Amino acid sequence: MRPIPTRARALTAAVAVSVVAGGGAVAMANSASAAAGCRVNYSVNQWSTGFTGNVTVTNLGDPISGGWRLTWTWPGNQTITQGWSSTITQSGTSVTATNPSWSNSLATGATANFGFNANYSGTNTAPASFSLNGTVCTGTVPTGGPSSPPPSSPSNPPPSSPSTSPSTSTGPVGPRVDNPYAGARGYVNPEWKAKAESVSGGNRVSNNPTAVWMDRIAAINGSSDSSSNGAMGMRAHLDAALTQGAGYIQFVIYNLPGRDCAALASNGELGVNDLPRYKTEYIDPIAAIQADAKYRSLRIINIVEIDSLPNLITNVGGQAGATATCDTMKANGGYVQGIGYALNKLGALANTYNYVDAAHHGWIGWDSNFNPTADIMLQAAQASGNVRNVHGFITNTANYSALRETNFNIGTSVGGTSVRQSKWVDWNQYVDELTFAQAFRTRLVSIGFDSGIGMLIDTSRNGWGGSARPTGPSSSTNVDTYVNESRIDRRIHAGNWCNQSGAGLGERPTAAPASGIDAYVWVKPPGESDGSSKLIPNNEGKGFDQMCDPAYAGNARNGNSMSGALADAPISGAWFSAQFAQLMQNAYPPLS
Repeated sequence: MRPIPTRARALTAAVAVSVVAGGGAVAMANSASAAAGCRVNYSVNQWSTGFTGNVTVTNLGDPISGGWRLTWTWPGNQTITQGWSSTITQSGTSVTATNPSWSNSLATGATANFGFNANYSGTNTAPASFSLNGTVCTGTVPTGGPSSPPPSSPSNPPPSSPSTSPSTSTGPVGPRVDNPYAGARGYVNPEWKAKAESVSGGNRVSNNPTAVWMDRIAAINGSSDSSSNGAMGMRAHLDAALTQGAGYIQFVIYNLPGRDCAALASNGELGVNDLPRYKTEYIDPIAAIQADAKYRSLRIINIVEIDSLPNLITNVGGQAGATATCDTMKANGGYVQGIGYALNKLGALANTYNYVDAAHHGWIGWDSNFNPTADIMLQAAQASGNVRNVHGFITNTANYSALRETNFNIGTSVGGTSVRQSKWVDWNQYVDELTFAQAFRTRLVSIGFDSGIGMLIDTSRNGWGGSARPTGPSSSTNVDTYVNESRIDRRIHAGNWCNQSGAGLGERPTAAPASGIDAYVWVKPPGESDGSSKLIPNNEGKGFDQMCDPAYAGNARNGNSMSGALADAPISGAWFSAQFAQLMQNAYPPLS
């Protein structure tokens, strides 16, 4: 959904975070309790002279209140340059990470997760040991202390031997099926169905399942004054699903503090420091409703926080797409901890399935973004206490990237020149969403996610049919001309994301359509706007983004190209009948 970053953007760009290198004093947490026992999982993703470190510390002893601190000593020449979700100081080879201001306690069995970027020379050897509030983390507790896993268990490394791979913590949290979409009928939102059928020909598609967006606190119980969400709340939708005899229902969990930090059209109601409100006023009520035994026969699918974690990789620290809000959300840990909390609460229910948003190929398909994005998703999953709280991931949510580019692939050359060198592909490693989703799944499994995770692809608006759809590959010997004349995706630029002119409905919702793919889904209900063409005052916190103005000539994120947006659009989530009519007209496969 968000703008395209170029491959030249570096992972290690400097950002404004709480990291100090050198001889400064370490600030100790006040009233911190001493831990009787602890366990640390430490993993790295390294390159020639630098690395990203991920640390998860579990308190195995008595509850800690008033603050925690984790200390270690580098065995070699390693220097931390930036960090997140903790305050990190380094003096010589000694490092101290203290709790962020918004998370100063650790209950027995609770975990804290943080990460950092660092430089090194020579060998990047892991620390020999870690200490939590002065207690060496051996993975055990003294006799008589709180119980802990045996030292040799997979989730508990031997004493003084930090794990070099992510922990998957405990086993499955409930008797879930492998693919919640398989063999089940999807819930049809009656409010979306009515809007679709208000447009001529809409009854051809109005019985397809679409997701219900919980994009503000008021949406949980329903709000008659909303320009976007309908009057039905979450419980009303769940009741309707039971009445329909549906097997699954899809909700979009979308209300992080500082939401969608690189855009304005989909900003939310919560400020950058509103993580406590996100937990107590948003996630907790949702979890309570979904936990009602009345709904235990439903497979409840949660699409968790679109356009969040990838922003912390591509839109921070002086990069072309950087914003102050994204810098803040990376520094304060609000996205990672917020998503971790949502995954923990919703993942505790036996009939829920959490799919985390994983952007799209035109956002993180470059080498410099691909692995770091997977890594930060692992951090969020670890922050939930169990990576198996994540059932899978979704790509292309509310975006327009073609499912398959049938006329060329990433290995195609034109006159001896790779299509990667074309202006459209711009050195990306992927040209379409299916190959990207399958490759990203492989990467996620390789770094510690369960091997059974599945991917979803939002195909609600990526059909690109109609008269502009190429019937075959170009005959040109110029690589730019060849790609432009051959590509299915007809946007002016792959970074354009708002109400794209010429788009069409894509593949209809389908279970298990390809290897590693749980389903093609319509998570963005076709006909619901991406954002207003001009500023429209509203009570939902949604602003105006120039990328939604058809007259806007662009910025660095879209190659200074025209926005390609349709005119006269309402605020994001509101019904846009003209767009829906065009989506049906340009549907591929075509509508009968």
